[in-house]
Amino acid sequence: MERVYNFSAGPAVLPEEVLKEAAAEMLNYNGSGMSVMEMSHRSKTYQAIIDEAEKDLRDLLNIPANYKVLFAQGGASLQFASVPMNLLRNGVADYIITGQWAKKAYQEAQKYGKVNKIASSEDKIFSYIPDCSDLPITDNADYVYICENNTIYGTKFKTLPNTKGKPLVADVSSCFLSEPADITKYGVMYGGVQKNVGPSGVQILIIREDLIGEKPALACTPTMMNWKIQTDEKSLYNTPPTYGIYICGKVFKWLKKLGGLAAMKEINEKKAAVLYNYLDSSKLFRGTVEKKDRSLMNIPFVIGNEPLEEKFIKEATKEGLISLKGHRSVGGMRASLYNAMPIEGVNKLVAFMKDFESKNSL
Repeated sequence: MERVYNFSAGPAVLPEEVLKEAAAEMLNYNGSGMSVMEMSHRSKTYQAIIDEAEKDLRDLLNIPANYKVLFAQGGASLQFASVPMNLLRNGVADYIITGQWAKKAYQEAQKYGKVNKIASSEDKIFSYIPDCSDLPITDNADYVYICENNTIYGTKFKTLPNTKGKPLVADVSSCFLSEPADITKYGVMYGGVQKNVGPSGVQILIIREDLIGEKPALACTPTMMNWKIQTDEKSLYNTPPTYGIYICGKVFKWLKKLGGLAAMKEINEKKAAVLYNYLDSSKLFRGTVEKKDRSLMNIPFVIGNEPLEEKFIKEATKEGLISLKGHRSVGGMRASLYNAMPIEGVNKLVAFMKDFESKNSL
C-alpha cells in the first residue's frame, strides 16, 4: 500500500526523509553494529546522539545559555502535575483556559495550591483566544499558564499574554518548532513530541535555570518529576526514551536543512492558506475558529450534518486521506497540518472536498 496522507492530531506524520534514514540505520547505527534501540544510554555513542540533539534544538530556537533543555519520559499531560510541583513557591498560580488541555492542567494544579482562572474562552466553545493584554494577574502568583496552540479547537496565541513580570509557562505540544519563538519570553516551554517532532513517549522541556532549584520542589514531588534532579543529570538520571530522542534529533536536522524555523513558518502558512481559503469560500464546509486566532497546525471544520460528515470521513479515508475525524468531544472534522505534512497532501484534501461538495448538498 502507498503511504497515506495522515492528518492525525497525534501521533502524527513524520518526515519521510527521516523515516528512511532511521530505517537504513535500524540494524547498524553509525558502524556500532547495533540499533539505537539496543544500545546503552550510558555509551559514548548514545551520549553523542543526545548531545547533538540538544545542540541542534538550541540552534533552531536560539535557546540562551541560562535555559536548560530536558528530554523526559511520558506525555505532556505528566507536566500538568509537574509544573505546580516544581514551581509553586507561594502556592498560587494563574491559568488561562482556552481549551480542554489547559482546562485539564488547571484542574490538576488545584491539587497542589490555589489556582486562579484569570481568562477563558469557554463561553464560545473555545473558538477564540481571549484578550490577554491586561489580565488580573495575582500579585503573589508563581507563574501564568497557557496552552499556546489548542489541538482540539484549532486556536493559537498570536500574541503572548502580558504576565506582568510573572514567569510564563506554555504547553506548546502542537505548535512546537512550527515557527520561530523568543524563548526569553517564557519561563518554561514544554510539550509532547508526538505531534510535530517525533514518536510518542518523549517530552521536551526548556526551563529558565532560575526556576530550577532556587527553592525545592514540593515535598510530594516524585524523583522522576523533579526538574532539578533530571536537569542535573542531563536527561540521563535513568534510561530515557532513547530511540524517540534519536528520531527527534533527526527531525531537528531535517528542519535545519529546510532553512530553520523561519522557513518552516513560511511553508506552514502556505499550507494552511490552501485549506482556510477553501473553507472561507465553501457553501458546504465551514471553519469553527475566529479568523484572527486560527492555528496553522490544527484546522477544525464542520458541515453541520452528522450523517454527511460521517460519509465525508469514510470516503476521504478510501482516498488515502486519513484521521480527519474531529476530537470525540466536539465532533466534525479536523485536519492537522504539522511540519511534515507535504503541501501535496493539503492540495489533495481540498480537491477531494471540492468534489465532495459538488456531489452533496444540504
